[in-house]
Amino acid sequence: QLAESGGGLVQVGGSLRLSCTDSGRNYRNYAMAWLRQAPGKEREFVAAISWSGTNYAESVKGRFTISRDNVNNTVYLQMNDLKPEDTARYYCAARDGSHFYTQGYKFWGQGTQVTVSS
Repeated sequence: QLAESGGGLVQVGGSLRLSCTDSGRNYRNYAMAWLRQAPGKEREFVAAISWSGTNYAESVKGRFTISRDNVNNTVYLQMNDLKPEDTARYYCAARDGSHFYTQGYKFWGQGTQVTVSS
C-alpha cells in the first residue's frame, strides 16, 4: 500500500518533489527508499532513510534529499538540478533494516514517471 506521486515533465536544471504515502501497513519502523528504472536499464538505488540516517547513490548526492514525515506516514524525495539521465520511473520501497541497504526491498509502490527534457 505504498503510493507515489509528484512525478512529471521538467526541464534540465529544474526540481521536483516526489511523495510516497503509506495507506495501509505502518512503515514507521522500516527503512524507506527510492529506486528508479529507466527504459532498457536495471532498477537502481537512489536514496534511503531510516531512524539512524540517510544514504544516497553517488549520482544524486548533493542534488537529491530524502526525508520522512512519520506523523503523516509520508516519505519525500526532493530532486534539484535535474539532468536528462535522471529520467526514469521512480519507485518507493520499504524493508526492515538500515538505510545502508540498496537492495532487498520487500514492499513496493507502483512508481511515478519523471522525465527531464533537454
